[in-house]
Amino acid sequence: MTADAHIMTGLSRIGMLLRAEGWRQAEATGLTPTQMQILAHLVARGPARVGAIATEIAVTHPTASDAVAALVRKGYVEKLRDPDDARAVQLHPTDAGQRLASEVAVWPDALLGAVDVLDDRERAAFLKGLTKMIGALQTRGAIPVQRMCVSCAHFRPHVHSDAATPHHCAFVDAAFGDASLRLDCGDHVEADASARLESWTRFLKEPAHM
Repeated sequence: MTADAHIMTGLSRIGMLLRAEGWRQAEATGLTPTQMQILAHLVARGPARVGAIATEIAVTHPTASDAVAALVRKGYVEKLRDPDDARAVQLHPTDAGQRLASEVAVWPDALLGAVDVLDDRERAAFLKGLTKMIGALQTRGAIPVQRMCVSCAHFRPHVHSDAATPHHCAFVDAAFGDASLRLDCGDHVEADASARLESWTRFLKEPAHM
């Protein structure tokens, strides 16, 4: 097997664990994995329209609509008028939905334990590698734009001479290193397409001092 094949195999093993955990949680809560994803998304990120939810979790609009209808019937989600468009509705988690989401572990203990075996250097390298992979999928249009550093208007890759903290976040006006790269940031502001491409190209090009 090539190194690429080994990486794909490794990712599939992690995906297998996450899928199994998703179904385990589904059985425990009475929700399907898709319904649980939607509820968790609404609790973590706030109100959203069905179309936006479908894009975020990479399912079709009909699939998202069916899952939302079930969540509404079960009392975990409610539909309210969008304050920005009276013709549209937004999905909001109910109190019961928020309680249910809080009772479900975000990540399997086994996976958290596996991450704990990595030292700081390995974590930084792994996070940078994941950032590159997800960024490549994003650039190819395989997944929607993620709330990650390399797609953010605040991100300035490789602008500092210190190899430990080469990047800069304009939002907090601070330098940071690969170990602090974010794949899902609440302060993310999506950069326009040309700025994303420029940032992505600069991120991939390692400066000489690195």
